[in-house]
Amino acid sequence: MAGHCERESAVSCLVREAREEAGLVIDPADVELAHLVHVVEGAGAQPRMQLVFRARRWRGSPEVREPDRCLSWGWWPADALPDPIVPYPRAAIEGIRAGRPYTELGWT
Repeated sequence: MAGHCERESAVSCLVREAREEAGLVIDPADVELAHLVHVVEGAGAQPRMQLVFRARRWRGSPEVREPDRCLSWGWWPADALPDPIVPYPRAAIEGIRAGRPYTELGWT
């Protein structure tokens, strides 16, 4: 899931977005930063910093709460991700698996 922070900390944003988008309840104490992706999606596009967090625990089962933005939730092996997939999560997963804390995507 992804979202824009609304005058809140990144962890507070994650907790809110998880509840709004997937119906999950996450305790901020169960969250850790896993990766950072600095992405630009083409010439003239505004660069973004994508903070990728790992939740060690949560309550609830993922449910689609924004069907106009999300078709389904699922779990896949890291080496067999579905296609298509949003590029920055794939880059983050590859970076985490390689032991890197930071990835640049779309920069030439």
